[in-house]
Amino acid sequence: MTVLTIRDLTLRMAGRTLLEGASLQVDAGRKIGLVGRNGAGKSTLIRAILGEVAPDGGEIRLAARARLGHVAQEAPAGEECLLDVVLAADTERAALLAELETGPEAARTAEIHERLIAIRAEAAPARAAAILAGLGFDAAAQARPSRAYSGGWRMRVSLARALFLEPDLLLLDEQTNHLDLEAALWLEEWLRRFAGAAIVISHDRGLLDRCVDAIAHLDQRRIALYPGNFESFLRIRTERAQQQAAQAARIAAQRAHMQAFVDRFRAKATKARQAQSRLKALERLPPIEAIVEETPTRFAFPEPEALPPPILQIRRGVAGYGERVVLRGLDLRLDQEDRIALLGANGNGKSTLAKLLAGRLAPLAGEMHRDRRLRVGYFAQHQAEELDPGGTPLSHMAEALPRATETQHRAQLARFGLDADRAETPIASLSGGEKARLLLALTTREAPQLLILDEPTNHLDMDAREALVRALADYQGAVVLISHDPHLVELVADRLWLVAEGTVRPFEGDLEDYRAHLAERARAATRPAEPAAPARREERRERAEARQSLAPLRQRLKAVEAQMEKLAEEARVIDGALSDPRLYERNRPDLIARATARRAAIAREMEALESEWLTLSEALEAA
Repeated sequence: MTVLTIRDLTLRMAGRTLLEGASLQVDAGRKIGLVGRNGAGKSTLIRAILGEVAPDGGEIRLAARARLGHVAQEAPAGEECLLDVVLAADTERAALLAELETGPEAARTAEIHERLIAIRAEAAPARAAAILAGLGFDAAAQARPSRAYSGGWRMRVSLARALFLEPDLLLLDEQTNHLDLEAALWLEEWLRRFAGAAIVISHDRGLLDRCVDAIAHLDQRRIALYPGNFESFLRIRTERAQQQAAQAARIAAQRAHMQAFVDRFRAKATKARQAQSRLKALERLPPIEAIVEETPTRFAFPEPEALPPPILQIRRGVAGYGERVVLRGLDLRLDQEDRIALLGANGNGKSTLAKLLAGRLAPLAGEMHRDRRLRVGYFAQHQAEELDPGGTPLSHMAEALPRATETQHRAQLARFGLDADRAETPIASLSGGEKARLLLALTTREAPQLLILDEPTNHLDMDAREALVRALADYQGAVVLISHDPHLVELVADRLWLVAEGTVRPFEGDLEDYRAHLAERARAATRPAEPAAPARREERRERAEARQSLAPLRQRLKAVEAQMEKLAEEARVIDGALSDPRLYERNRPDLIARATARRAAIAREMEALESEWLTLSEALEAA
């Protein structure tokens, strides 16, 4: 089954043609990564599929009754708790439950119940809670109103709503930018298990390697579909480019040889006919299509002065803000050759540690020693908001390096791809990626021995991310990295520090081990904790006494569950009878009235039993 058909599509924006005669077919269950250079039209295509942009030609057709899921740009910010916000995304379920509360007639009540069963309505709260937990919201956070969260966290709620719908076609546009590493890894696993189709725009190469089975490449105003993941796409593109280059060379040589013959013998009558034949052959040769490649992206960090180890050391450190302690028990050491990535969910203190290492935050207690010659470059995404929108990259660099010449200012900007034109472009006119490049240039302007990078890739395209990886490989200083991009972490870091439970400790293993650690932690959260004490005999005695004291509670709980099951079965029989048209054909209103009354009585009994069951369960859990 095909869920989306794009045929001969033309899209224009601001007088520029993005797509012309482009076609794409998305089959059920297929996951496609949408790639292309910045400005090629990826996000515009997503908006066109959503109906937010009208095509200038061709058609976009979604399969009949197919559900489309996407992340709304306007994140919810009301009084409803997060769990209710996510549940409300399923408008059909919400409407059916609302109608049920109005007390519809028996036949309609039966229809509603049947539909709620079909859409697995009773499992919806647990499913919504699991998605929110995977995106970083624990049970307490799920109960808070959405207005209590910042824009970035509310965007996670929007993502949770889209995933909760389990649509036939899911559209994701750089959604990992709002996530930490833990949530990004969870989203990868969710996408792998997702049964529906998906179109994913991402600069995260790891996600495109692990979660999609095809790549749609927007290039030269067309869409070319390649089977396999991003790695396969690169291999196919490279092979085609090599073949194209070889063909171009053959055609060029053949054309040159023919042209030389024509030029030599054009004036000789005996060769005139042959020369004309060669001219016609030249005209028939296909044009030489050069391999059009954009200017390669390259970054280069200045070479720092070497310092003896350790360049920074903390003993018994405590970090926080005023009287609020965030991290304690810090015993950390950094040498100039270290490459460290910080793990841990948002809110655990990664940015606090980064500020402490950068010297932006003084320790509340403990000892902190740093080499007096140590220079630190600190990159954080929020710094983009501090740039003067009326200034230029050149003016910012001149202010940061007042003793340097304009040539030196331009040279530092050029290290990060900000050429002469962009160096004098107003900040307000720069793209997010260009601002990130400027921040990298400013961060490294004094050749620091320690680079602290807090989410450096949020606005960098895939080429720029690879350029950053290559530059960090050549860099002769220490790196402390915070990133939601698993690909970047795997390629840059050779040590991992876990920021969790109010402290920082080395994590033994690689990122795959950390994935396994997160999966095990999620499983442990859903099962009772195992006893840790070694005295097995004493534990068995205590458990036996506990079982004996709790036996009456357990017996009553079983009796309540049996009664609930009996009433549920009776309710199903009544619902089946009330939904049978033959009951109404018999013209027996007394039977209908008795069945409806009994169904209402069952509902009341069930409510009382559920209340008792909850009380008994809480008592057992507390015991």
